[in-house]
Amino acid sequence: MRVKMSRAPVPSEETPPRSLDRDLLPEHVLAAEPLAEEGAAERLILEPLADVSHINLRKRQPSWEARHSAGESRREVTPHHLHGAWKAPDERPDPVHLIEQTHIGRQAWLVPLRVARMARSPFAFLRGAASVMAWDLARTPCSGIRVVIDGDAHISNFGLFGSPQHDIVLDLNDFDEVTVGPWEWDLKRLVASIEVAAREFEASSHLRRQAVMAAVGGYQRKMIDLAPQGSLDVWRYSARVDQADLCGLEPDAESRNLLLRSAEKARKNNNQNLLARSGDRRLQDGWRFKEEPPILTHIDAETRDAVIAGLERYAETLPRERRFMLSRYHVVDVAHRVVGIGSVGTRTYIALLCGNSDQDALFLQVKEAVKPAHSPYVSGMPKVYQEHEGERVIYGQRLLQAAGDPLLGWTTISDRPFYVRQMRNMKGEIPIGSMTESSFIYFSRLYGALLARAHARTGDAAAIAGYSGGDDDSELANALADWASAYADQSEADHQAFRAAIQAGRLKAEEDLDL
Repeated sequence: MRVKMSRAPVPSEETPPRSLDRDLLPEHVLAAEPLAEEGAAERLILEPLADVSHINLRKRQPSWEARHSAGESRREVTPHHLHGAWKAPDERPDPVHLIEQTHIGRQAWLVPLRVARMARSPFAFLRGAASVMAWDLARTPCSGIRVVIDGDAHISNFGLFGSPQHDIVLDLNDFDEVTVGPWEWDLKRLVASIEVAAREFEASSHLRRQAVMAAVGGYQRKMIDLAPQGSLDVWRYSARVDQADLCGLEPDAESRNLLLRSAEKARKNNNQNLLARSGDRRLQDGWRFKEEPPILTHIDAETRDAVIAGLERYAETLPRERRFMLSRYHVVDVAHRVVGIGSVGTRTYIALLCGNSDQDALFLQVKEAVKPAHSPYVSGMPKVYQEHEGERVIYGQRLLQAAGDPLLGWTTISDRPFYVRQMRNMKGEIPIGSMTESSFIYFSRLYGALLARAHARTGDAAAIAGYSGGDDDSELANALADWASAYADQSEADHQAFRAAIQAGRLKAEEDLDL
């Protein structure tokens, strides 16, 4: 940050829906669950829209006012102040062990790179340690109101990308951990990441708390705004950067300039520029990827054929009109590409396709999908979407994103689930290191509001608004600011334990890592 920040066991389908797996959780969490015997008010809260196999258009839904009141009554079961406490339980497992478990099934030769990336800083560790935080969140008090959660809504998983109409929008942009769970788990991961990231840039404790409370306030305010709105209005809203405000929040001059600069940079992340950077034009063979080991490497002929066959099956998951469009392209080259921090070690390929000419390029990312971090603790998505992890990711993205990639789909390659999306597609980020104090607070508030909008598409906005209160109600914001500070301390301790495991030889990191 530019130094205006001072440097210094899943339930069966027949059982009543639960927020959490009861057998895994302590009593104070179970006390926060909505139980059927609690009365009619609880039954007014709508279950998250995860699957509707049959629509009943004759049944009238409870009014939003009634559901708001039902959500407000949840505060009596789980008061806001309970969300502020964090102390590691005595039975908390070794965080290094939890991370080692996530390495099972990954490509072993890339695991040291993942370890090295996670070891760089507490924030990098937090990004890669979704499984650790999932265990911890499952032991915290629960509002009892569920939505389709992103599952990994940290501050760096909000970003810029192009809509089907080529507008630049700002939204959640990573859905590997998507599932059904308590809405506050996403908000807690967001505020913890804000606190940890700000510490990395040596922001003052006052600024860190302001930013966290801004994120909670943005969430509360947007949910209050959305509660009485029609579902169609909620679903079609997207945060375009060319709007005077985003999610009802008008940026200050510094934030607007940073947003526009980042959007202009994102607009250049298109197929033609990617072709120029990553492609090597060969006179006889056409385009081929430039190798950049270990990040971008060629694959053997057998794997290449398997990926192309997987893309042909992927096409069957697209709507017919988009399948027709894709049929105008053919695969020119396929390579393996390392992405992210938490995803390092999963099988991820990038395919270059050409259409009308060898300048008509289309890049598709083919990424392995693994079980979400929260899966041991929640009933999750409907069973049909648990059978193929790639379909779960794509279905969750379509539910949560207002302006999605038109080429989202899924496939199976060598008996492993994958999902497919466009590569780049005008993708960009709002770099934390370029933010001033005022813009850090603005974007924290904006990300909270965007998270609320995503949750309102699948959950009961009225009930959540009733429970969370408005942004003039600071009890929840103060509680989550306490939580974020305490959990940041936990993340820093876990990060030190992780680095100690590397020094002791328990974990292998890339040799050039400075420990």
